[in-house]
Amino acid sequence: MSWPWTKSLPLASRLFFSHLVVMIVGVVSFVIISKVSSPRFFVLHLERLQSQGLDLINVRTELVEGFETAWRRSTIWSVIVGTTAAGGLSYWVSKRIMQRLTEMEQITQKFAVGELDARLPLSEIPELNRLGASFNRMAASLEGVEARRRELIGDMTHELRTPLTVVRGYLEQLADGEIEPSPEVYRRLARETRRLERLVNDLQELSKAEAGYLPIKIQPINLVPLLESLVERFSEQLLEDGPVLRLDCPTPLPLVLADVDRTEQVLVNLVGNAVRYTTNGSITVQLWPEASQLWIAVIDTGIGIAAQDLPHVFERFWRADQSRDRHSGGTGIGLTISRHLVELQGGIIQVESELGIGSTFRFCLPLA
Repeated sequence: MSWPWTKSLPLASRLFFSHLVVMIVGVVSFVIISKVSSPRFFVLHLERLQSQGLDLINVRTELVEGFETAWRRSTIWSVIVGTTAAGGLSYWVSKRIMQRLTEMEQITQKFAVGELDARLPLSEIPELNRLGASFNRMAASLEGVEARRRELIGDMTHELRTPLTVVRGYLEQLADGEIEPSPEVYRRLARETRRLERLVNDLQELSKAEAGYLPIKIQPINLVPLLESLVERFSEQLLEDGPVLRLDCPTPLPLVLADVDRTEQVLVNLVGNAVRYTTNGSITVQLWPEASQLWIAVIDTGIGIAAQDLPHVFERFWRADQSRDRHSGGTGIGLTISRHLVELQGGIIQVESELGIGSTFRFCLPLA
């Protein structure tokens, strides 16, 4: 029920007014119906008593008048008590709802000015409680996005500083004549420039992956041609006295639901890391089906990762002192990108490693 003139009233007043209108309609309906029906029913009751042998002719008028008097008094008191109770209850319910809505307004205002840790309290009203829970989930998600954004800016600033400092140093020395131009100087400048380019590209890829904007085309694929091509490509980069790269793949290999380009990107990151940090021994790309998943593992006999560093392997820009070196050519976010790419395809990625013995990076993809 709504009238145009009530639209300018506060919500609390409209709630109270709507409850009051409902109460008035109920009371008026009760009074009218009881006024019409109660005397008639009472007279019928007296006639039934007379038919049973009671002599009520002399007192019938007094009984009816007494009944009507009692009915009027009881109706008045019922209306007074009912109106008071209904009005008080309507006021309490309206105030209770408005209190929660006011809290929501205050919290959202805090959230709007940057207090992303603000959360709505739980409510006893199921609908408002569900609304508050949805808002809190949204707030937690936005707080996480903002935290990752700040971390990314800080990490990016730190990582860009080193190559920019190197390039500026060489350029200033060349401009001041402190060093002579030479092919070696230009090669160093080109190397740092390429590092900056790789870093910017990886950061763009990572930001898309973390935001969920990275396009993923899931379809049934056969990994055998991709793995054979990958092993052949990396085998050409290995020295004769370096590690042996081999493929351990069962036949026939079941199809998986994945994005072939993103899966190749993950494998290139994992195999590339294994080649970079394995000087001798072997690198094995192993596959095996398990339940409804296909596991792909890259096992190397490289320098390995210390146990205390394993929880940080997939963090942005993380490098262990012995196993990751920013001058080795990596940007420090390849594994982070790989983790996001695997998760976007419905899989998980894990690592096992022992310092000085080697590492095993494995991830799974759902079977088609």
